[in-house]
Amino acid sequence: MADMTHSLVIPVYRNEESIDALIAVVAAIQDRVGQPVEAVFVVDGSPDRCFELLRFRLPTAPFPSQLVLLSRNFGSFAAIRVGLEKASGSLIAVMSADLQEPADLIVEMFAKLQSGDSDVVVGIRIGRNDPFLRRVASRIFWGLYRRMVLPEMPPGGVDVFGCTSAIRDQLLRLKEARSSLVGQLFWLGFRRSEVPYQRMPRHAGRSTWTLRKRLNYLTDSVYAFTDLPIRLLTVTGLVGILVSVAFGSITLVARLLGWFSVPGYTVTVGLLLFFGSLNLFGLGLVGSYAWRGYENTKARPVAIPMLAERFGGKHDT
Repeated sequence: MADMTHSLVIPVYRNEESIDALIAVVAAIQDRVGQPVEAVFVVDGSPDRCFELLRFRLPTAPFPSQLVLLSRNFGSFAAIRVGLEKASGSLIAVMSADLQEPADLIVEMFAKLQSGDSDVVVGIRIGRNDPFLRRVASRIFWGLYRRMVLPEMPPGGVDVFGCTSAIRDQLLRLKEARSSLVGQLFWLGFRRSEVPYQRMPRHAGRSTWTLRKRLNYLTDSVYAFTDLPIRLLTVTGLVGILVSVAFGSITLVARLLGWFSVPGYTVTVGLLLFFGSLNLFGLGLVGSYAWRGYENTKARPVAIPMLAERFGGKHDT
């Protein structure tokens, strides 16, 4: 396959101490790729001097670059979307500014994309040099994500990925504000491959990926990609109805056999169980209709053609 232009999208937030090392890593990636790699730095309303340092250093950097400053902190995934919009390359990769992903990962992602065998490449963490509690929290978070949102999500989750400009264009068609960018990428489908890597310690500073941000991201993903809570509500209500009918039958038999003599006990307990469960079941049904209406408002394409060919046919003369 002929050479293609490359773009590297880098969201930046509280990475002032890593700027010099970050520029050096991007330059090393360009050297290993063997052709210009455009770096798109998106400063996500960072309160430190990231923007000023990049503005000073990039004009003399050995690679072409763009620098974007957001009006406030919108979050890393919003910053990545802005970077994807600005990127001009036909092959695009995303990496973080904290340098926890090795340069080898980005180089291999570009190589897989350039081979033409993959439309999307995701980095798969096979290990991480993070503190024990952070590793446990991450394992729990991505375990819940796999169970509740995307079963095909790798066990360690996905933070970095690469794709062709065609996939980027499809991804940017999805205009949902409260959603999961990685979830949308998996929802699109296409030919996807993986690159394993060992996550390295942060070059400097501390992670801003707090528990609150993790929970917000998980709930946004659940609401955007699955009706599991609604289905659980419906199933719980249905099971409750069956249990209340069975319990009512048992208490009725017990009352007739004289096992207890409290007046109204059977009727009261039976009605409470039955109508409480019926209420849950009804909420589940109403929620199912609301979910379908919500799905329509997202205006996602019904299907995305990956390949279309036309053949003329052979006619006898």
